[in-house]
Amino acid sequence: DGEDEAVWLERVRRVAQLAPLGHHTHWGGVEQARPKGVDASSLVREQAEWLRANGLSPKYFCGGGWYFDVPLAQTLADLDYVDCSATAFRQSYLDDDAPRLQLAGPHRLRLPSGATLLELPATHSLGMLGRNLLSLRGPVHVHFHDWELVSTKRTTALALVLKALRLRRRPLTIDDLMRSAENAPEIGVAEATIGP
Repeated sequence: DGEDEAVWLERVRRVAQLAPLGHHTHWGGVEQARPKGVDASSLVREQAEWLRANGLSPKYFCGGGWYFDVPLAQTLADLDYVDCSATAFRQSYLDDDAPRLQLAGPHRLRLPSGATLLELPATHSLGMLGRNLLSLRGPVHVHFHDWELVSTKRTTALALVLKALRLRRRPLTIDDLMRSAENAPEIGVAEATIGP
């Protein structure tokens, strides 16, 4: 909202030439990442239809504020998305029962409809990665936000930590990670979803 649509679409089309395109929703706008008084799955479907009508084909999704529930999972499966809304850790700022998904590694979520949704959880934030660089186990899927790139301090930290990570691990693209998880174990969505 509030952006010049033509300019925004031009930027996103350029990004889509450089890397796989994802869909990230802040259901409450710039001020509120998690849904508040809005049907999360309907909004995501509406946004996905708009993106596709404008020639964009996102493959990945990550919910704002790490929000996740079963109706949203079904919508993501219907859209043939790969989801990255799960984390391997609990975010300290979220209430214990805040709707979210927590998984230690990639899984296929079995939905009540019988559909499955591939889940690629983030394993580390930038700070977590920096603190745990010498004791890493398993795949590393680090997340960071665009606002972190505005800060010279955080951009420098990100560059240094990613260089150090590259010395310890072979880098993968998100497409590589998706392909490596094609045979990930299946789990019922209710077994992994946290919240009311």
